[in-house]
Amino acid sequence: MTKLVSKWNYPTTVRFGAGRIAELPEVLAVTGIKRPLFVTDPGLAKLPVVASTLKILDDAKVPYGVFSDVKPNPVESNLVAGIEVFKAGKHDGVIAFGGGSALDLGKLIAFQAGQTLPVWDFEDIGDWWTRADSDAIAPIIAVPTTAGTGSEVGRAGVITHEASHTKKVIFHPKMLPAIVIADPELTTGMPAFITAGTGMDALAHCLEAYCAPGYHPMADGIAVEGIRLVFENLPKAYANGNDLVARAHMMSAAAMGATAFQKGLGAIHSLSHPIGALYDTHHGMTNAVFMPYVLAFNRAAIEERIVRLAAYCGIAGGFDGFAAAIIKLRQELNVPHALPGLIKGLDMDQARKELVADMAIVDPTAGGNPVELTKKAALDLLENAMQGAV
Repeated sequence: MTKLVSKWNYPTTVRFGAGRIAELPEVLAVTGIKRPLFVTDPGLAKLPVVASTLKILDDAKVPYGVFSDVKPNPVESNLVAGIEVFKAGKHDGVIAFGGGSALDLGKLIAFQAGQTLPVWDFEDIGDWWTRADSDAIAPIIAVPTTAGTGSEVGRAGVITHEASHTKKVIFHPKMLPAIVIADPELTTGMPAFITAGTGMDALAHCLEAYCAPGYHPMADGIAVEGIRLVFENLPKAYANGNDLVARAHMMSAAAMGATAFQKGLGAIHSLSHPIGALYDTHHGMTNAVFMPYVLAFNRAAIEERIVRLAAYCGIAGGFDGFAAAIIKLRQELNVPHALPGLIKGLDMDQARKELVADMAIVDPTAGGNPVELTKKAALDLLENAMQGAV
């Protein structure tokens, strides 16, 4: 029984269902936020979904500010600019509205605006989070408009360190949003590419959490059902963006993935993070490209688990059948089979490959891989993903 020792944490209040964005003023009142900063991304800021949401605040006579200077892979300069707007507007909380980038940056603004130490001092290493002034963290309401990252139920934010081109995970328990509004109607306008990429991100979270070593049967159970939901609903949401039932199930799967991955992630993310930082690729789509190569690499350590998973999902053929189902799903979603299909004009010399491998093996997610991710292994996986050799 000595190995059956772990530490578990599960997420926050979620108001789930179509049309629940109308409850935003009530949610603000419940959390005590009187002057929210509405954080979104520049693309969403121009769309009707933001205008209609802000009208809800206007009709309720809620004073608010808007910040949308958010890159697809947020960087420190985005955070600094957001904090300036937060302080200038004397805001007392954040509405993080959008996909993973807006959710992460909104959470980081609420966290960092009241701190005196640099944000890098709170990286998810050991107990660095205890350096933060917990009382200075503003409350957060999260409103996801994609179904992928699950950042709405997470206690961390990812930000790129511009000088080193390295993605850093900043963690604090109070970065967990106080309330989530998960309204699948907000996701119906997602382009097919984003539907595919965010959905595959949810699948990567569930799959890597399930395969991570350690004892966490609750995370395993949630991850398994999340995987089933993705296989069943992502192709439907991709084919018909207005399929509200499929959208709702994908929104659930995204939150489930982020709930489960406290158990751990792995080499899919370890390799995806440096590629995203260096080439500014879509995170979920990058995960999708690496997925079959990492699955094959981990086979010796996870085959028994994958056989059980395949059976639960109704996939015949055990490990090989599950691996084939991943490939088939990628094909249905027009996911590039190899990295050159994701990054136009990609010409990665050996020095750049070495850099990616060096970044991958020190990424915080590397330790959760069921097979040790050595530099040689990272280089081999990168080469496989370059050549499309599963």
